[in-house]
Amino acid sequence: MLTMTNSPPLDLQVNGYGGIDFNQDDLTLEQLSTACQRLQADRVGGILATIITEQLPQMQHRIRRLVELRAQDSLLQEMIVGLHIEGPFINPANGYRGAHPLDAVRPAELDAMKSLIEAGGGLVRYVTLAPECDAGFDVTNYLAKQGIAIAAGHSDATYEQLRGAIDAGLTLYTHLGNGCPAQMARHDNIVQRVLALREKLWITFIADGAHIPFFALRNYLDLVGDDHAIIVTDAVAPAGLGPGRYNLGRWDLLIGEDLVARSPDGSHLVGSALSMPGVIENLRRELGFSPEKIERLISINPRRALGML
Repeated sequence: MLTMTNSPPLDLQVNGYGGIDFNQDDLTLEQLSTACQRLQADRVGGILATIITEQLPQMQHRIRRLVELRAQDSLLQEMIVGLHIEGPFINPANGYRGAHPLDAVRPAELDAMKSLIEAGGGLVRYVTLAPECDAGFDVTNYLAKQGIAIAAGHSDATYEQLRGAIDAGLTLYTHLGNGCPAQMARHDNIVQRVLALREKLWITFIADGAHIPFFALRNYLDLVGDDHAIIVTDAVAPAGLGPGRYNLGRWDLLIGEDLVARSPDGSHLVGSALSMPGVIENLRRELGFSPEKIERLISINPRRALGML
């Protein structure tokens, strides 16, 4: 197994780990500590704990709960460097919405966004939204002024909308190649639009071989380049454990031997059961990347994207 010796991985998208779902209303200190202990044992240097789309009061509660629990333990403070809010301001269309519940998806509203940021108590570091759902880029402008990293994701923004969002402060794109339909226009589609703006964005990818086949991931990474690409796990509760039955928000997930997290009907993926050691091994074995290149993708670039380097 390839190990990182200089800069430990920083995972910008972790929904849960070690059997613990961060998107539950009754998360306990013991559970969160268990997840962070497993992350530390897997040599992860830090994470953004990710809260996904739900009704606004539930999202506020879950964010506040993470903040309250983190304040009680030094290990949690070390491992959870901040929060990532993914949704609820995303494209509601099938495919683009992914596993996010339709009844909780909503247009971006400044007051709603402020309520989520307030619940985060200064810990929100990263927000994923769909620029086409942010009228006048009001929420994007607000987040930029707060020093929060803004990503497009679960989006079908036009090229012009993406450029406008970038001008307003957008700096990332969340898990390109996912959060979009399996069938899209051949040329004018969200993947091509984002790639056309790759020099202006940090672009994240999931390297489990299921969200993106490895040959396609290689093409994406070759095009985006080492200076703009980031690898995340998008880990859900099963990550680090193996096959079994687990929860993520409303989802009841059955993880098979391939460690792929799918919706109950098999129609789409629901996060990843991949651990960071698995990411490192995939990048080494499947793509032949050097330790230095891997470190840039999972350690250096995530910190730069958050302004930590």
